Amino acid sequence: MTNKILSIADLEEAASNSLPVSVRDFFNSGATNQVTLHDNIAAYRKYRLLPRVLRDVSRVETGISLFGREISFPLCASPAGLQAMAHPEGELATSRACAQMGVNMGISSYANHSVEEITDAGNQVAPINHVMQLYAMNDKAKQERIVRRAEAAGCRAIFLTADSPVLGVRWNEWRNGFKAPVGLGYPMYERYSDEIQSESHDDGFASANSASHSWATEIPWLRSITKMEIWIKGVLTPEDVETAIEYGCDGVIISNHGGRQLDETPATIDALPACAKAARGRIRIHVDGGIRSGVDIFKALALGAECCWVGRPTLWGLAHGGQQGVELMLKIFYEDFKRCMQLTGCRSISEITPASLAIVNAHGPLARL
Repeated sequence: MTNKILSIADLEEAASNSLPVSVRDFFNSGATNQVTLHDNIAAYRKYRLLPRVLRDVSRVETGISLFGREISFPLCASPAGLQAMAHPEGELATSRACAQMGVNMGISSYANHSVEEITDAGNQVAPINHVMQLYAMNDKAKQERIVRRAEAAGCRAIFLTADSPVLGVRWNEWRNGFKAPVGLGYPMYERYSDEIQSESHDDGFASANSASHSWATEIPWLRSITKMEIWIKGVLTPEDVETAIEYGCDGVIISNHGGRQLDETPATIDALPACAKAARGRIRIHVDGGIRSGVDIFKALALGAECCWVGRPTLWGLAHGGQQGVELMLKIFYEDFKRCMQLTGCRSISEITPASLAIVNAHGPLARL
């Protein structure tokens, strides 16, 4: 391969070749047999685009309004932890890149920089919205400190990760004896290198995060301590969409944790249509997992998502070139998405509908959605 990065696949290869094995496996691998990890990507391939021709697409509107601010196109950087393993500036570089490209950023509880540092880095470039990812924790006082710090730093929403009462089984991490590299800490968890090095990654997760979380305990409690929006990350079923509506949540992210939690769950693009149908416009629906091109973004919007989030591509961008690598990643997605809109005859986001897609039928012609 040449050094020219033309696609997210090129970026993945370049970044993966530059990372130590244990870091590469931590970023790129999934749970157990990695069925869901691979399905997340492969499932997009069965959907086909149905272009409409002879449309004036000289001007295309790609932006949407999210968290009270326009973003350049419907893609944001997912909350992904340990970004300093990919590049020393980690989340600071990601925040600056997102601000430069006009999109939002999620901040992981396992970030290597504080929420104050991360939000400030982005806002020094351009106004940017951040959201704070959160687990249900055993230490509720510490969990409350994270929430209050995030709100004070200007975060617009809490993304409560709901699919992780316990950590998924990731054999590659076990084989490598994965731990955060010496010198890296989790400032939002108030945990630093010496403490992190004293236990396994799995034990550290189990000691901090609660397996007894529930809708009834977490959502009312969060509502009592913050005015930020509350979103549920990790939803895969219409039933949980209904429950999120029942508890007054502001949105859900259709997610299987990038295939890193329970293996052999549905690909998120396959779970999305039923969840969007259940929502019926009563709650906002976003999606992550397996998005590797602007065409994938287009397909997700056609199937009911308002916006998409990407994690691994952000890490690959960081590993390839820090802030400039993340900007390159976002530019690749943006240009591909805009061109897909033009070549399907869609001049605005509202024109992206199920009528733009068909699905491959193994026993006959394409089936219209």
